[in-house]
Amino acid sequence: MSEELSFVEKVAQRKATVGILGLGYVGIPLALSVAETGMKVVGFDVVQKRVDDLNSGKSPIKHLSNGQIDGLLKAGFEGTTDFSKARDCDALIICVPTPLNQYREPDLTFVEATMDSIAPYLRSGQLLSLESTTWPGTTKDVLLPYVERAGLTVGENFYLVYSPEREDPGNASFKTQTIPKVAGGYTPACLEAAEALYGAFIDRVVPVSSTEAAEMVKLLENIHRSINIGLVNEMKIVADAMGLDIFEIIDAAGTKPFGFTAYYPGPGIGGHCIPIDPFYLTWKAREFGLHTRFIELAGEINASMPQYVVDKTVRALNEQGKSLRGAKVLALGIAYKRDVDDMRESPSVFVMELLRDWGADVAYSDPNVPVFPEMREHSFDLSSVELSAASIAAYDAVILLTDHSDFDYDLIKKNAQILVDSRGKFRGDADVVRA
Repeated sequence: MSEELSFVEKVAQRKATVGILGLGYVGIPLALSVAETGMKVVGFDVVQKRVDDLNSGKSPIKHLSNGQIDGLLKAGFEGTTDFSKARDCDALIICVPTPLNQYREPDLTFVEATMDSIAPYLRSGQLLSLESTTWPGTTKDVLLPYVERAGLTVGENFYLVYSPEREDPGNASFKTQTIPKVAGGYTPACLEAAEALYGAFIDRVVPVSSTEAAEMVKLLENIHRSINIGLVNEMKIVADAMGLDIFEIIDAAGTKPFGFTAYYPGPGIGGHCIPIDPFYLTWKAREFGLHTRFIELAGEINASMPQYVVDKTVRALNEQGKSLRGAKVLALGIAYKRDVDDMRESPSVFVMELLRDWGADVAYSDPNVPVFPEMREHSFDLSSVELSAASIAAYDAVILLTDHSDFDYDLIKKNAQILVDSRGKFRGDADVVRA
């Protein structure tokens, strides 16, 4: 009888089966990359429609084509809501949301629910990797006990890993394979297994000393962005008060070949990472009696930007003798960034809610979001308005919140009664309100 292959050998021979837990903006691109190696991929999700769409070749995400999903199926991909199939997987990679609760504290409900679902099917020889953003210590404090209760010994007959996701939806310059992958193992043997797995489909794996170090890497990346975006948002307010164009200033500063990185202001920050991840560290830091002032200040500034946009809109309406109450206002772009359909934490939604609270008649247009989706904390019974000269002119104010490539900006500029620009798309135009 031949000796059973080790985990590393299974990966090297492309005989490993990889389970992706969570089929969203991280899980599906990950599945595509793994499948390209020839390894079998099983995708797990609790949303039956998401699984059915994928199994029928339909992409649930705008920047991933149906053709890519069809290729995934031809490679042997299987989507399922049956978590007992986790037993058949050699590697299990968790890619589920880690939001904040109503008190701005970490909410690991999805991670814990996933672990509850797969716990009965953990077995010897498996690797378990968490990719969801979280606080340093989560892998050890939350995942490790599940493994130990299953009677498994990490580093000997089971491998426990943290490897933060680094997806950037809609970024054509990078894909999963070409973005370096940080990985930390609970033991050296775990790290070796992680390097083997991720090295099979990622060009460069960056090992770090522990799961806690890998968890902190992800937080640092997003806190760095949050603080710099907060800085440039504050600079925008100051520059505007001085009659200066912040975008001109940023572009000029960006010509310096060292010591400056350009960040651009907007109506706030969105996506699943930057508005949320910094608060995982502020929460954890309190355990050590520390107050993360930079992080929290940047969060306050970024969270205030939707109100700044609304205030600028109110002033523009007032100058024309109009009140915001009863005004018809059109929000252009409600996804959180250009050319995606991702609505998570979109600042556009906060702007729309503020407008609605002040009595405005709010509508939106977004070529990537035909119907306002169901969201945990936000609700609008709206569909996207088709832009035309007549439809644009029918609104008292039009606010550019997300600068999608598909918008006809000449049409918008020509027909808007009041145009408020939060993205610098109409920079230098004296007739446009900068916000």
